[in-house]
Amino acid sequence: MILLLAGLALWWGAHLLKRLAPDARAKLGRGPIAVAIILSVVLMVIGYRSWDSFDLFAVPTGLRHLNNLMVLIAIYLMSPAAKRGVLLNGVRHPMLIGFKLWALAHLMVNPDLASVVLFGGLLAWAVVEVIVINRAEPSWTRRPRGKLPMDAMFFVASIILMGVIGMIHMHIGPMPFGG
Repeated sequence: MILLLAGLALWWGAHLLKRLAPDARAKLGRGPIAVAIILSVVLMVIGYRSWDSFDLFAVPTGLRHLNNLMVLIAIYLMSPAAKRGVLLNGVRHPMLIGFKLWALAHLMVNPDLASVVLFGGLLAWAVVEVIVINRAEPSWTRRPRGKLPMDAMFFVASIILMGVIGMIHMHIGPMPFGG
């Protein structure tokens, strides 16, 4: 549990530092921040996998399908479609919206306490990150409009990436597509 919480705290700190302490962040440079983020992920994975947790609720059978749809949409939101396509052109924080959707989808199908702490902590971070960004940078200029074929390309790429992620999940334990 301690490693998971330490990983979450490091993730939050490394990401929020840019807006909350921009001068300190600028002095650090990108290298230490990248190392902190990688270390935070390692700590979260080790902490999550080592936590002997217990279920808090029962997962209804149909939620797995909704989860997979939400994750597919989240992958698309986190793709470059917002910069190069048409569909996400007017969305200010597509990656953070995708991240929130990904975290919420995982909360729906992982009923154990460790998952609630991990995915709930990451969901809370994404909500806070949007608030902090909007306060630090209240004005926003819409990106130049992209091309619709780029949206189609990124959607197909999202489906392929979803399959790859699903295969990785099956090899480490969770079965995202049933079975």
